[in-house]
Amino acid sequence: QVQLVESGGGSVQSGGSLRLSCAPSLYTYNPYCMAWFRQAPGKEREGVASWCSDGTTAYAWSVKDRFTISQDTAKNTLYLQMNTLKPEETGMYYCAKGIGRPSQETLLRAGSYSSWGQGTQVTVSS
Repeated sequence: QVQLVESGGGSVQSGGSLRLSCAPSLYTYNPYCMAWFRQAPGKEREGVASWCSDGTTAYAWSVKDRFTISQDTAKNTLYLQMNTLKPEETGMYYCAKGIGRPSQETLLRAGSYSSWGQGTQVTVSS
């Protein structure tokens, strides 16, 4: 049984930074991937970044070079460091986890993940 809990959201000015955290309740012994998704009001959920236990990461083109996804294995916590935030990146950010290793083409698709957190709000003002 895994419960994902996100934290670290808040309000920031354009160009500012935030670090989101996601803490699952249990360590995973099988290959697995975790990811961050974002959903703005009235918009579809979109994949932001993924991290897999084989050490691979993937990023949406719009956040590459500004966001960094990482895992603290000692704390079993997933992080998303978001730098140089833009107003269009406002939305609810969700942490997700899936058992196994999806194909590279599906790492940022919501259907690849089976467990989700409740989300943490990120607001970027101009």
